[in-house]
Amino acid sequence: MKHTLFTLLSAGALATIAFDAFGLGLSPLLGYAKLAPVGLAGSTLKQVFGSSPSGAAHLLHTLTGVVFYVLGYFLIARPVQRAVVPALHWTVTAAVYGVALWVFALYIMAHLVAGMPAFLGFSGITWVALWGHILFALVAAWVIEAHGIAFDLKARRITAAVQA
Repeated sequence: MKHTLFTLLSAGALATIAFDAFGLGLSPLLGYAKLAPVGLAGSTLKQVFGSSPSGAAHLLHTLTGVVFYVLGYFLIARPVQRAVVPALHWTVTAAVYGVALWVFALYIMAHLVAGMPAFLGFSGITWVALWGHILFALVAAWVIEAHGIAFDLKARRITAAVQA
């Protein structure tokens, strides 16, 4: 269990770092849009709770990446893919999951919750966010797959190739 928890938190941390490095650093260095995930988190908090206390948006962004998005891949995306299309490589599942995260972030959270234009008006930030979410999912999945942990939907238990 410690091995699984460490792996999932490591996957989330590394994927969040990759997402932020790409969207906040590399993309603008190459002349593309700069992501504003903390801004989106702040807008969401303000819309839902009426305010966004100092630091809360950073915390929400971090928790979303380190914990919740990784759990979505580990507990939902990969187990469903294994049950439906078991021969499909995990990279395909991760890339599709990244697109699903993008839809969740830019349509559900940004548009339906925070009141921004759907997919932020399909501006430059939209496409950087798409690649950023795919990168996030690929990094998180790579860590999980490299450590050999999996969630079995039928048995409702975690399996691990390496026991620690």
